[in-house]
Amino acid sequence: MRPKILIDGIALLSPLTGVGRYTYEIAKKLNTLNDFKLNYYYGYVSKTLLKPSKPSRLKHLKSLVTKMPLLKKAARETMILFNKIYRPTYDLYWQPVLIPSSSIKAKKTVTSVHDFSFILYRDFHPKERIAYFDKYFVKNIVRSDMIITGSKYTKQEIMQRLEFDESQVKVIYHGINHDLFKIYENPKVDFELPTNFILCVGSIEPRKNLLGLLQAYNLLDENIKKVYKLVLVGFQGWENKEIMDLINVNRENIHYLGFINDNELAKVYNLATLFVFPSFYEGFGLPPLEAMACGTPVISSNLTSMPEIYSNAAEYFDPNNIEEMKNKIALVLKDEELQNDLIARGLERANAFSWERSANEHINLFKEILKI
Repeated sequence: MRPKILIDGIALLSPLTGVGRYTYEIAKKLNTLNDFKLNYYYGYVSKTLLKPSKPSRLKHLKSLVTKMPLLKKAARETMILFNKIYRPTYDLYWQPVLIPSSSIKAKKTVTSVHDFSFILYRDFHPKERIAYFDKYFVKNIVRSDMIITGSKYTKQEIMQRLEFDESQVKVIYHGINHDLFKIYENPKVDFELPTNFILCVGSIEPRKNLLGLLQAYNLLDENIKKVYKLVLVGFQGWENKEIMDLINVNRENIHYLGFINDNELAKVYNLATLFVFPSFYEGFGLPPLEAMACGTPVISSNLTSMPEIYSNAAEYFDPNNIEEMKNKIALVLKDEELQNDLIARGLERANAFSWERSANEHINLFKEILKI
């Protein structure tokens, strides 16, 4: 008899950022197998894996709810109550996003912990999210039989902060969709882009340090800014008024595209001259690897997991040092030989990461836990 697995799919109801992409790619591979009976939790239980590009009334409703903290809190409490009433037993419950529900009955529970920004950088999250984590994370994470994380750096954090044996924490790197994120012979998009531009991809929120990037860009020589514009991609997160104000007063040089789909994003990576990733904190960080796979030179913050993931395929800077960030941007833009070297190293590094490999490691782990 096939084991019953429940996967929390709430992250699939929002525009896909890192965690949503991770959830979908692993679930998609699981969906191709006949080894398990799969169910997905979206506030209700379904046998259908929602596709990222497919709009739905549920996705629209979630979008409205997330904009209203009180309603969002009520929705979470309602889901907890629903789970207490409707409680089938699963052989394995996989929670891809930090907090396993205490009301779901499962013989084994696997939780993915991506980072500890909600503890280390509390000001980088909405207050209602922090309140939710404070209430449920420590209390619920202990029910996990196994924790999956995306980097050795985060595993070290888990060992320091949580009472789990090292054998209960498995590092599985995320991946890249190489069918999509690759070098295109003649990339084109249906919207206007500068001829030459520096690219940054990430939510418009404090943790991504876009304010620091904007300040570093403004310090560049006028001759550089005249040739190379700054393009930002990502949906508007929170605490972003100062960032948006800076964008709006410098529309001549700074272009904000908002959230774009992956097909468009792959072409934008291809068209960019340089990719900059100034984040203060990442448990993994997908965009630089996607940029590398598209043949774009990358410079990145040197903090947390980033040197581990990007290795020698990127140039690094201290994200707290605006002058250093500015200098590194200028250095790469002026040195074509360095750009070509970064492109070659980036392509090689990106090839080490695939969703196929990542999904297979998840599947093998689930089978090991289920003893099948």
